[in-house]
Amino acid sequence: MDLLKAKRVYRFIPIGAAATLLLWAFAHFGVNDHSLYRGPHHDDRDPFFHPPHPPPPLGDWHSPPPPFAGDPHSHHERPITKWSKRADAVKDAFTHAYHGYQEYAGSHDELLPVSNGFVDNFNGWRLTLVDSLDTMLIMGLHDDFRKTIPIMANMTFALREGAYAPFFETVIRYLGGLLSAYAISGEPILLSRADDLGAMLLPAFNTPHGLPMYAVNTVSGKTRTGWSGSNVLWSEALSCQMEYKYLAHLTGRREYFDKVEQIMGLMNAAHVTDSQFPTKWDISTGRPLNKQFSVGAFADSAHEYLLKQWLLTGKSESKARDLYLRDADAIIKNLLYITRNRHLLYVTDTVNSKPSHTFEHLSCFLPGLLALGAHTLPLSDRDRELHQWAAQGLAYTCWITYADQATGLGPDEMHMTHMPADDAHPNGGRWFDLVEEWEQTGRPGGVPPGLAEAPPTRRSSERDYSAMKTAYLLRPETVESFYIMWRTTGDEVWRERGWSVFQAIEQHAKTTAGYASVFNVDKTPASLKDEMPSFFTAETLKYLYLLFRDEELIPLDKWVFNTEAHPLPVFEWAEWEKERYNITTSYLIRLFPDSFSDREYCMDFVDSTTGQPVNRPFDFQLVAGAGETDAPWLGLPLAMPVVPIEYKFGYKPEDILPGKEKYILRDGQQCVLTRPGKPTIRFTVPIRERADSTRAVAAAEPTIYLDFPKIQLPPL
Repeated sequence: MDLLKAKRVYRFIPIGAAATLLLWAFAHFGVNDHSLYRGPHHDDRDPFFHPPHPPPPLGDWHSPPPPFAGDPHSHHERPITKWSKRADAVKDAFTHAYHGYQEYAGSHDELLPVSNGFVDNFNGWRLTLVDSLDTMLIMGLHDDFRKTIPIMANMTFALREGAYAPFFETVIRYLGGLLSAYAISGEPILLSRADDLGAMLLPAFNTPHGLPMYAVNTVSGKTRTGWSGSNVLWSEALSCQMEYKYLAHLTGRREYFDKVEQIMGLMNAAHVTDSQFPTKWDISTGRPLNKQFSVGAFADSAHEYLLKQWLLTGKSESKARDLYLRDADAIIKNLLYITRNRHLLYVTDTVNSKPSHTFEHLSCFLPGLLALGAHTLPLSDRDRELHQWAAQGLAYTCWITYADQATGLGPDEMHMTHMPADDAHPNGGRWFDLVEEWEQTGRPGGVPPGLAEAPPTRRSSERDYSAMKTAYLLRPETVESFYIMWRTTGDEVWRERGWSVFQAIEQHAKTTAGYASVFNVDKTPASLKDEMPSFFTAETLKYLYLLFRDEELIPLDKWVFNTEAHPLPVFEWAEWEKERYNITTSYLIRLFPDSFSDREYCMDFVDSTTGQPVNRPFDFQLVAGAGETDAPWLGLPLAMPVVPIEYKFGYKPEDILPGKEKYILRDGQQCVLTRPGKPTIRFTVPIRERADSTRAVAAAEPTIYLDFPKIQLPPL
């Protein structure tokens, strides 16, 4: 019997071996690596693997987000240069600040760097950790990042009854941080948590016109107003579109897109004076509540998101772009001024068109925004130049407010010594007026007003401003603009100025556990405030690190920073998404000066996504003249080229591009644009006052885009 039993046992050995082999094969070949973040030592060329998107609910699907390029030297030693040493110094500063936070405040929101304590001032969900996730990845701190994943997996975003999450801050810091870290690492738990949080915050939009409430309880969905009562700040209403549209793109959840796009529609239809969007809006009526126009604390990031959501969505949403163009034009013409003595260019706010001449550190994001717009928008040569001048002059003033101080750090708020008004200058030192005067007199000196770059001074009587709030709060706006200025101009002076700022932070703000705000920037030794806001590790150190890296780790044509410096990847809406969200491609009528006539313009159609002329036939016909009845054909239907009339209208043969339809219009000419079955559009060619009638001036005239948001044509 024993022998028989032994034989039976041996009979199962081949079966067991086969089963073992089958399990091994399944584990080795059949299961993908679900730990999507692979870290710097993975053998793949791309250090980050991006998970596939869910199956498309309609016909097609979009490609995954562009992978984060990572540090090109992560697998081998990076060449040691002046700038690599400076980047490493910023990485060391981040490590010092983050490890101090971990040691003394690791399960709380922010570190108190002087007392080595902690504070839960933004929901108690480990704000500094979440806000710093993408900074760790960008700096190559993979071990620190990996340790956060179990924490994120257990995060619920729950609040006790009676507690509320401030909507604006929670979106830009927590939701933006999660989405950015997911886009860079591909770690699926981060997208899962972002989806959870995005859904929990949605009750904030449950208002008559969709404007978000100040705060929401993430468990009950109850909402409450904030310090401004039933008002919503413009920055709060328009600083959630990037995060929610990207989340809609990743998850296919229509409510994410619809909620934030409703606000865009509200702003697009709003009746505001000269595109000067007020800082406060009534939640109940959806209308403006004041007449303050500002780029400061109540409005700052709203200006950003008009341009940046257009860039984020592959330049496909013309509504956002058009709002930004209107907005930027209003800022340049109404909010920029020059100081009396040093001729520093600054941006202020107005109430009923009267300037306060207050200049906020928060407003120092503006030069970077204008530079980014000039770098990416289909602007005329004239407008691009104007935006670039404004960016350069403002960025220098932001820098000089640092360089003037004893600590080398900038004050939080200043009152600028403005130029008085007189008969020749009824608006005082308003920059746009002075630029026009400078141009009309032949551009003497070759340097526009406000760009002469007066040297720093330590004498307060010579500064042309007085500090109203003397603290430096570890804010990022100035170095953010330095970074954008460097990347768009290539001028390394912005890197050197950023290095001076970092050295001042190291010298005056560093503590044994982290970095602290400075009470008075013009006194040494500095007195420190017991706070280290999460934006210091999320924004300030990130921008400084990127400023000092020679490699463009976050290319501006592939990534867009939200207002908390969380980069999100540029994406394109798929056709099924455009259908679901009712996203259409619009076209502009473009008028631009004819180089061979001083009173005539050429006309063509421009794709609002690319800014390029449209070379395809449309069911459009252009009629020009005094009116519809007395209107001879100006040319031919747009499906036909105008090469045969090149000499009649003064074109040289080389100026005619095959398939590019051009028509000549004259200043003041009334035109009618007709489409079968569509409303007729009437417009008058803008009359431009010129300094003289020479052809050279005519050729330098800016391109004019006739803005017709209602023109919606089929996509190319």
